Amino acid sequence: MRAIVIRELGRQVYEPVWHAMQSFTDTRGESTPDEIWFTEHESIFTLGLNTAPEHLLNTGDIPVIQIDRGGQVTYHGPGQLMIYPLIDLRRAGLGIRDLVTALEQSVVDLAAEYGIVAVSRADAPGVYVDGVKLASVGLRIRRGASFHGMALNVDANLEPFSRINPCGFEDLELTDLARLGADSELGIVRDKLLPHLLHHLRMDQEFSSASLSGVPTSLQSPA
Repeated sequence: MRAIVIRELGRQVYEPVWHAMQSFTDTRGESTPDEIWFTEHESIFTLGLNTAPEHLLNTGDIPVIQIDRGGQVTYHGPGQLMIYPLIDLRRAGLGIRDLVTALEQSVVDLAAEYGIVAVSRADAPGVYVDGVKLASVGLRIRRGASFHGMALNVDANLEPFSRINPCGFEDLELTDLARLGADSELGIVRDKLLPHLLHHLRMDQEFSSASLSGVPTSLQSPA
Protein backbone atom coordinates (compact mmCIF):
# COMPACT_ATOMS: atom_id res chain seq x y z
CA MET A 1 0.00 0.00 0.00
CA ARG A 2 1.38 3.41 -0.98
CA ALA A 3 1.70 6.01 1.74
CA ILE A 4 0.41 9.56 1.46
CA VAL A 5 1.26 12.54 3.64
CA ILE A 6 -1.31 15.28 4.25
CA ARG A 7 0.20 18.59 5.38
CA GLU A 8 -1.51 21.61 6.93
CA LEU A 9 0.85 24.55 6.43
CA GLY A 10 -1.29 27.37 7.82
CA ARG A 11 -0.91 30.83 6.29
CA GLN A 12 2.31 31.20 4.33
CA VAL A 13 4.05 33.72 2.10
CA TYR A 14 3.74 32.39 -1.45
CA GLU A 15 7.30 32.25 -2.77
CA PRO A 16 8.87 29.96 -0.13
CA VAL A 17 6.04 27.45 -0.59
CA TRP A 18 6.52 27.52 -4.36
CA HIS A 19 10.25 26.85 -4.01
CA ALA A 20 9.58 24.09 -1.45
CA MET A 21 7.27 22.39 -3.97
CA GLN A 22 9.94 22.64 -6.65
CA SER A 23 12.57 21.17 -4.31
CA PHE A 24 10.29 18.34 -3.23
CA THR A 25 9.56 17.47 -6.86
CA ASP A 26 13.19 17.66 -7.98
CA THR A 27 14.57 15.53 -5.15
CA ARG A 28 11.86 12.91 -4.70
CA GLY A 29 12.70 9.29 -5.47
CA GLU A 30 10.73 6.27 -6.61
CA SER A 31 9.67 5.44 -3.04
CA THR A 32 8.97 9.00 -1.84
CA PRO A 33 5.38 9.15 -0.52
CA ASP A 34 3.00 11.46 -2.32
CA GLU A 35 1.93 14.54 -0.39
CA ILE A 36 -0.99 16.97 -0.43
CA TRP A 37 -0.36 20.40 1.04
CA PHE A 38 -3.13 22.66 2.32
CA THR A 39 -2.34 26.31 2.93
CA GLU A 40 -3.46 29.89 2.38
CA HIS A 41 -1.28 32.76 1.25
CA GLU A 42 -0.65 36.39 1.93
CA SER A 43 -2.02 38.53 -0.93
CA ILE A 44 -0.19 38.07 -4.23
CA PHE A 45 -0.78 37.95 -7.98
CA THR A 46 0.88 35.00 -9.70
CA LEU A 47 1.61 34.99 -13.42
CA GLY A 48 1.47 31.65 -15.20
CA LEU A 49 3.72 30.81 -18.13
CA ASN A 50 1.08 31.98 -20.62
CA THR A 51 0.18 35.30 -19.01
CA ALA A 52 -0.20 38.23 -21.42
CA PRO A 53 0.69 41.68 -20.02
CA GLU A 54 -2.72 43.13 -20.91
CA HIS A 55 -4.37 40.92 -18.28
CA LEU A 56 -2.73 42.98 -15.51
CA LEU A 57 -5.03 45.97 -15.13
CA ASN A 58 -4.13 47.77 -11.91
CA THR A 59 -2.31 45.56 -9.42
CA GLY A 60 -1.66 48.43 -7.00
CA ASP A 61 0.13 47.51 -3.80
CA ILE A 62 -0.25 43.74 -4.17
CA PRO A 63 3.01 41.97 -5.17
CA VAL A 64 3.25 40.30 -8.58
CA ILE A 65 5.41 37.23 -9.23
CA GLN A 66 6.18 35.23 -12.37
CA ILE A 67 6.00 31.49 -11.68
CA ASP A 68 6.27 28.20 -13.56
CA ARG A 69 2.71 26.84 -13.61
CA GLY A 70 0.53 26.80 -16.67
CA GLY A 71 -2.25 29.27 -17.26
CA GLN A 72 -2.66 33.01 -16.89
CA VAL A 73 -2.73 35.48 -14.00
CA THR A 74 -4.64 34.87 -10.79
CA TYR A 75 -4.83 36.19 -7.25
CA HIS A 76 -4.15 34.38 -3.98
CA GLY A 77 -4.91 35.73 -0.53
CA PRO A 78 -6.31 35.09 2.94
CA GLY A 79 -9.55 33.15 3.01
CA GLN A 80 -8.60 31.10 -0.03
CA LEU A 81 -7.77 27.42 0.46
CA MET A 82 -4.79 26.29 -1.59
CA ILE A 83 -4.55 22.59 -2.42
CA TYR A 84 -1.19 21.40 -3.71
CA PRO A 85 -1.07 17.73 -4.84
CA LEU A 86 2.56 16.57 -5.02
CA ILE A 87 1.95 13.29 -6.78
CA ASP A 88 4.07 10.88 -8.80
CA LEU A 89 1.60 10.60 -11.66
CA ARG A 90 3.31 7.69 -13.37
CA ARG A 91 3.34 5.63 -10.19
CA ALA A 92 -0.28 6.57 -9.44
CA GLY A 93 -1.40 5.70 -12.97
CA LEU A 94 -2.83 9.18 -13.50
CA GLY A 95 -2.66 11.45 -16.51
CA ILE A 96 -2.69 15.23 -16.35
CA ARG A 97 -6.36 15.32 -17.36
CA ASP A 98 -7.14 12.81 -14.60
CA LEU A 99 -5.52 15.11 -12.03
CA VAL A 100 -7.35 18.21 -13.25
CA THR A 101 -10.65 16.32 -13.22
CA ALA A 102 -9.97 15.00 -9.70
CA LEU A 103 -9.33 18.50 -8.39
CA GLU A 104 -12.38 19.98 -10.08
CA GLN A 105 -14.74 17.13 -9.21
CA SER A 106 -13.71 17.23 -5.55
CA VAL A 107 -15.01 20.80 -5.37
CA VAL A 108 -18.16 19.88 -7.31
CA ASP A 109 -18.83 17.14 -4.76
CA LEU A 110 -18.03 19.44 -1.85
CA ALA A 111 -20.43 22.07 -3.16
CA ALA A 112 -23.14 19.44 -3.52
CA GLU A 113 -22.86 18.75 0.22
CA TYR A 114 -24.10 22.30 0.73
CA GLY A 115 -26.83 22.02 -1.89
CA ILE A 116 -24.82 24.10 -4.37
CA VAL A 117 -24.77 23.05 -8.04
CA ALA A 118 -21.23 23.53 -9.33
CA VAL A 119 -19.73 22.45 -12.65
CA SER A 120 -16.43 22.29 -14.47
CA ARG A 121 -15.87 23.63 -17.98
CA ALA A 122 -13.95 21.99 -20.81
CA ASP A 123 -12.89 25.37 -22.23
CA ALA A 124 -11.67 26.89 -18.95
CA PRO A 125 -10.26 24.77 -16.08
CA GLY A 126 -11.84 25.42 -12.71
CA VAL A 127 -15.21 25.14 -11.01
CA TYR A 128 -18.16 27.46 -11.61
CA VAL A 129 -21.55 28.20 -10.04
CA ASP A 130 -23.99 29.81 -12.47
CA GLY A 131 -21.05 30.96 -14.58
CA VAL A 132 -19.24 32.55 -11.64
CA LYS A 133 -15.85 31.06 -10.74
CA LEU A 134 -15.42 29.34 -7.38
CA ALA A 135 -12.10 27.51 -7.84
CA SER A 136 -9.11 27.79 -10.18
CA VAL A 137 -6.65 25.11 -11.32
CA GLY A 138 -3.05 25.59 -12.46
CA LEU A 139 -0.45 22.81 -12.54
CA ARG A 140 3.12 22.01 -13.43
CA ILE A 141 4.37 18.51 -14.24
CA ARG A 142 8.09 17.80 -13.88
CA ARG A 143 9.90 14.46 -13.76
CA GLY A 144 6.48 12.80 -14.05
CA ALA A 145 5.23 14.45 -10.85
CA SER A 146 2.81 17.30 -10.18
CA PHE A 147 3.04 20.49 -8.17
CA HIS A 148 1.05 23.73 -7.89
CA GLY A 149 -2.66 22.85 -7.82
CA MET A 150 -6.00 24.43 -7.01
CA ALA A 151 -7.26 27.59 -5.32
CA LEU A 152 -10.71 27.36 -3.70
CA ASN A 153 -12.31 30.61 -2.57
CA VAL A 154 -13.74 30.00 0.89
CA ASP A 155 -14.21 33.40 2.54
CA ALA A 156 -11.96 35.78 0.67
CA ASN A 157 -11.66 39.41 -0.29
CA LEU A 158 -12.58 39.20 -3.97
CA GLU A 159 -11.80 42.84 -4.82
CA PRO A 160 -8.24 42.09 -6.04
CA PHE A 161 -9.68 39.96 -8.85
CA SER A 162 -11.08 43.19 -10.33
CA ARG A 163 -7.49 44.40 -10.79
CA ILE A 164 -6.74 41.65 -13.33
CA ASN A 165 -8.44 39.59 -16.00
CA PRO A 166 -8.61 36.40 -13.91
CA CYS A 167 -7.21 33.42 -15.78
CA GLY A 168 -7.13 35.60 -18.89
CA PHE A 169 -10.89 36.26 -19.06
CA GLU A 170 -12.28 39.79 -19.15
CA ASP A 171 -15.19 40.50 -16.80
CA LEU A 172 -14.99 37.07 -15.17
CA GLU A 173 -16.84 37.13 -11.86
CA LEU A 174 -15.56 35.30 -8.79
CA THR A 175 -17.41 33.97 -5.76
CA ASP A 176 -16.63 32.00 -2.61
CA LEU A 177 -18.29 29.41 -0.42
CA ALA A 178 -19.28 31.94 2.24
CA ARG A 179 -21.20 34.02 -0.30
CA LEU A 180 -22.93 30.86 -1.48
CA GLY A 181 -24.12 30.06 2.04
CA ALA A 182 -21.59 27.33 2.83
CA ASP A 183 -18.91 27.07 5.54
CA SER A 184 -16.48 29.95 5.84
CA GLU A 185 -13.74 28.29 7.93
CA LEU A 186 -10.81 26.90 5.97
CA GLY A 187 -10.24 24.01 8.36
CA ILE A 188 -13.81 22.77 8.03
CA VAL A 189 -13.71 23.07 4.25
CA ARG A 190 -10.36 21.28 4.08
CA ASP A 191 -11.64 18.35 6.11
CA LYS A 192 -14.77 18.07 3.96
CA LEU A 193 -12.86 18.37 0.69
CA LEU A 194 -10.08 15.88 1.42
CA PRO A 195 -12.12 12.65 1.21
CA HIS A 196 -13.59 13.73 -2.13
CA LEU A 197 -10.16 14.56 -3.50
CA LEU A 198 -8.63 11.27 -2.40
CA HIS A 199 -11.57 9.39 -3.89
CA HIS A 200 -11.12 11.02 -7.29
CA LEU A 201 -7.35 10.48 -7.13
CA ARG A 202 -8.09 6.80 -6.49
CA MET A 203 -6.22 7.05 -3.19
CA ASP A 204 -9.03 6.05 -0.83
CA GLN A 205 -7.11 3.04 0.43
CA GLU A 206 -3.95 5.07 1.01
CA PHE A 207 -5.90 7.48 3.20
CA SER A 208 -6.36 4.74 5.78
CA SER A 209 -2.59 4.87 6.37
CA ALA A 210 -2.11 8.59 5.71
CA SER A 211 -0.16 10.66 8.18
CA LEU A 212 -1.25 14.18 9.05
CA SER A 213 1.80 16.42 9.20
CA GLY A 214 2.65 20.07 9.56
CA VAL A 215 5.04 22.37 7.77
CA PRO A 216 7.85 20.57 5.87
CA THR A 217 11.41 21.09 7.06
CA SER A 218 12.22 23.22 4.00
CA LEU A 219 9.69 25.81 5.20
CA GLN A 220 10.54 25.83 8.88
CA SER A 221 12.35 28.83 10.33
CA PRO A 222 15.71 28.15 12.00
CA ALA A 223 15.49 27.79 15.77
